[in-house]
Amino acid sequence: MVELFSLYMTALKQHRTIRVYVPKHYDKGEKRYPVLYMHDGQNVFSDDEAIGGFSLGLEQYLNEQEYELIVVAVDQNPEERMNEYCPWEIGEYSKKHFGQVDLPGGKGKDYVDFIINDLKPFMDNKYRTLSNQNSISGISLGGLISVYAACSYPQVFHKVAAISSAFLRNQEEIETYIQHSNLFGVKGIYMDCGDSETNDERKNKEFVASNKRVYELLNNKAQNVKFDIIPEGRHHYEDFKKRVPAFLEFIK
Repeated sequence: MVELFSLYMTALKQHRTIRVYVPKHYDKGEKRYPVLYMHDGQNVFSDDEAIGGFSLGLEQYLNEQEYELIVVAVDQNPEERMNEYCPWEIGEYSKKHFGQVDLPGGKGKDYVDFIINDLKPFMDNKYRTLSNQNSISGISLGGLISVYAACSYPQVFHKVAAISSAFLRNQEEIETYIQHSNLFGVKGIYMDCGDSETNDERKNKEFVASNKRVYELLNNKAQNVKFDIIPEGRHHYEDFKKRVPAFLEFIK
């Protein structure tokens, strides 16, 4: 079952729709559950409201597999996605290899502060969570902000899944941030990316190289870091959906 509610984002001064999946048998006992926080909420659970018409289909998959996991998905604001999922302004690596973008980025810290200071306390109060068992996951820029969140709050987010991550938008900054982070609390990081993320072979190579660089840094800082390159993997939800079993198995 997926429940929807609106929550005020103190740091960003706006309300946002939150979608919460609770396990099939949640109402039949007093058991507490680990929590997975995700981004791009419209595209997490079903195709009905998915931007672009495709989602991860997580509600059906979680029900079929009977996962004992609460999943919290924060809706994206399409007009602010680049700003909110990039902790820093778009860097020179991005501009050189992938071109200029309209939005500057740089609100990622405020977005993560919302998860930590507003959303997590709300979830721990309203739902039967295991408040010390939290993971975070995202796709593309959602992967970037997930890794940033784990580096900022390793005592909170113990596992991370970063799918086809667009680290490239903040490549220089995220590398430096990882190098200066203490990932003592992180118990596992799942990463993947396709070798055909775009229709441009040069950009595909840069996308893989970007992810490899982040993987190598994380692998030196944290335990249990996994990285897969997906043959013919595209930057599309049809492809992302195929990876759901792998990253959820890693997270649980």
